[in-house]
Amino acid sequence: MQLIIVGTGGMAAAHAEKFGKINGVKIVGATDLDGGRLKDFCDRFDIEHRFLSLDEAIAWGGFEAAANVTPDHVHYDTTMALLKAGKHVFCEKPLATDFAKAQEMTDTAKQEGLVGMVNLSYRDVPHIHVMRKMVEGGELGAIKHVEASYLQSWLVSNAWGQWDKESQWLWRLSKDHGSNGVLGDVGIHILDFASFGIGQDIANIDCRLKVFDKAEGGRIGEYKLDANDSFAMTLEFGNGAIGVVHASRWATGHLNELRLRVHGDKGALELVHKPDETILRGCLGDDVNDAKWRDIDVAPGRSNYRSFVEAVGRNSQMEPSFEQGAKLQKVLDLCLVADETGRRQGV
Repeated sequence: MQLIIVGTGGMAAAHAEKFGKINGVKIVGATDLDGGRLKDFCDRFDIEHRFLSLDEAIAWGGFEAAANVTPDHVHYDTTMALLKAGKHVFCEKPLATDFAKAQEMTDTAKQEGLVGMVNLSYRDVPHIHVMRKMVEGGELGAIKHVEASYLQSWLVSNAWGQWDKESQWLWRLSKDHGSNGVLGDVGIHILDFASFGIGQDIANIDCRLKVFDKAEGGRIGEYKLDANDSFAMTLEFGNGAIGVVHASRWATGHLNELRLRVHGDKGALELVHKPDETILRGCLGDDVNDAKWRDIDVAPGRSNYRSFVEAVGRNSQMEPSFEQGAKLQKVLDLCLVADETGRRQGV
């Protein structure tokens, strides 16, 4: 597969590294509006063809698929251009900045007969697949209650850099720069984690968003710091189970942690994913009577990157698909409505 990388900042290095390790994949080109950044990236990963615009790359045409690693607000325009040029697309999350655009991207990929996948990167955690299999196998019985959180601390820690001085962080805090805040950045991950983990779509949702003061006048240079920093939500799944979900960039002591607890009438599971470890444990069978938890061994799984390559090779859709990305975007949009109106929203 001949692949180009669109956008060479942020996550682009991870894409180059992951795709570069898959047999049969050759990264043949890259695009970026910043010539210096493009050169550094291509030199680092030995990429031959370099383009200062996506239009130039499409006019060249020497590729069949693209990894779209542009900023959130550019996903729609760049992906649509690629699809209309007949290229398969592996797009970073969120798929778009609103549901209408995400649905149009989904419909276009289907109409053109192209593979469209969204990089919901925590689908790469094999433990979530084991959890889903156990839930679908009835080991927990009927699911009643779900707890999920995504906690980061980069607004109160320098572990990831200086957020108040570096553009890679500041844009995430500004609506004018295309950010939907912590809701759009990591909320999409934890909502996917929860719904995929129990194999249920979200039926309705209530949400509260919060922006905290971070600088005098709420601004640092060109960046107006008005994107949400924390959220708390309640939701109901299609099977009637209820859930509580929250996320924050102010979670002191938590660098990057996802936690999912699923409670059924026969047992429960807990998954904790951190940068340095992932744990899946269960309270099952007779252990329910003593509230005893045991660790569950999990074998390595397949990455989204490899799934995309296989999907393109077979020209058939695989998950996480554009369709799933659009479903999640609809939920995110309704979270904004719920916060503004103070009313629960049906999905």
